[in-house]
Amino acid sequence: MASCTIAHPTEETAAKGWQLNVAHRYFKSFRHFRGEEEQEERLKQHTEVINWQHSLDLTVIRQINSSWSLSVGVPLLINKRSSLYEHGRQQRHNTNSAGLGEIRVVAYKWLLDPEQNMSGNLQLGVGVKLPTGNYKYKDTFYHVGPDGSTEVRPVDQSIQLGDGGVGAIAELNGFYSLSPRFSTYGNWYYLFNPREDNGTRTFRETLTPMLANEAIMSVPDQYMVRVGVSYGFKGTLEGLLASIGGRMEGVPVEDTFGGSRGFRRPGYVQSLEPGVSYQLKKVSLFAAIPIALRRNRLQSVTDKENTEATGNFVQGDAAFADYAINIGCTIKL
Repeated sequence: MASCTIAHPTEETAAKGWQLNVAHRYFKSFRHFRGEEEQEERLKQHTEVINWQHSLDLTVIRQINSSWSLSVGVPLLINKRSSLYEHGRQQRHNTNSAGLGEIRVVAYKWLLDPEQNMSGNLQLGVGVKLPTGNYKYKDTFYHVGPDGSTEVRPVDQSIQLGDGGVGAIAELNGFYSLSPRFSTYGNWYYLFNPREDNGTRTFRETLTPMLANEAIMSVPDQYMVRVGVSYGFKGTLEGLLASIGGRMEGVPVEDTFGGSRGFRRPGYVQSLEPGVSYQLKKVSLFAAIPIALRRNRLQSVTDKENTEATGNFVQGDAAFADYAINIGCTIKL
């Protein structure tokens, strides 16, 4: 989910044409949270789990007319995960994954006539996420066999290339010009994943019997919300646009449709998102760095079941990043 790069309707965008978006996202997650409380001892004890994740999102957009457009997004992913607990808690080792992610096909429509509403509009997007990413990607785990041997297993859910589900995408994007230079923007994105689990084993049940319900990976919903303001410079800086806003993204505890059993790490991160873009004749460059302000690892379905069964409050943890880096460009073909 990189920065929004929708084109505000103008005389130039009203014509039919093609557009290519190239967006790269990187983050390193390593700070563990249980609820909103950071487990600082994990860093002191060097037991934290570290994920490095790179995604290159290639999106082709066909502008059908001034109101309608169609996009096809193809993500390419490279992930690395470093941990102790997944390798017998004896030595720190890495697991990796790389390849094609989940392809998305989305149709967009401006809800108001773009030619009559140049100062503000809402855009609805509806589409599908295809299960093109490998959701059973495997790598070598160390000190996990009964005799301390190595074993090839599915990598952790956080670095799998896909989730194995056919998902429904809903988006709502909008902007409103407060003045010739100031504008507000908003984006809402939700991925409905009705499939309950994908049959991929997690091996979490081998850590403790309390995690028996997390032996198989869940296929969770995902969401993102962004709101903010932008300012367009003039004079020698004409074409430069700066923005500042809030961003929230995460995984819900339960899906909107379908079952919610299996393993997932529900939670969310709320960020302050400064951004900048520069418009050339046919190329627009953009960068945004959402900086985490609030991170919350919520109680999962299994956590709630174990809390009820034992009478003791149970809540798993998850590792979050301090920030993410989104950079890219938009090319009108």
